[in-house]
Amino acid sequence: MTKFNSPVYTVMRVPIDQIQANAYNPNAVAPPEMALLYKSILEDGYTMPIVCYRLENGKFEIVDGFHRYKVMKKHQDIYEREGGCLPVVVIEKDISNRMASTIRHNRARGSHSIELMVNIVRDLVDGGMSDAWIIKNIGMDTDELLRLKQISGLQSLFVDKDFNRAWMVEIEKDTNHVADNSEPV
Repeated sequence: MTKFNSPVYTVMRVPIDQIQANAYNPNAVAPPEMALLYKSILEDGYTMPIVCYRLENGKFEIVDGFHRYKVMKKHQDIYEREGGCLPVVVIEKDISNRMASTIRHNRARGSHSIELMVNIVRDLVDGGMSDAWIIKNIGMDTDELLRLKQISGLQSLFVDKDFNRAWMVEIEKDTNHVADNSEPV
């Protein structure tokens, strides 16, 4: 068995200008909760690191912690107190697994945007991920995945599905009788 070392044991101090948001975070935080997050960071400091992965250019892209990052970007007092740096842990994942990590982190905590979830599902399907992979790695059930696909309205999301007709209409042809339902002129 390979020894696993959780990323939290290797927290790094990273300048915020080396960190960027990802384009697929479906989590939304209402203004009152953002104000509370600011107050929490102001009073207690950063108690949880920002979860990132390292890009090829050496920068860090956020998997989890966007709103903690946003607090520092928005509030000069936090920026100055922290010396413009955030606590970061790095996970090593390919892009599909990074999306799954972001969603798992967010779904475990709160609400997220349906529109962004639809986009993520589409990106994963377009990237070759099976429904089974999406269900297992994103933490949703079959019905939820189907609903997200249906909301998208994109045929491409159903390309690997075999659908049966629920009912069929049979049209009988009577070549000896043609009905004329027209009104006389």
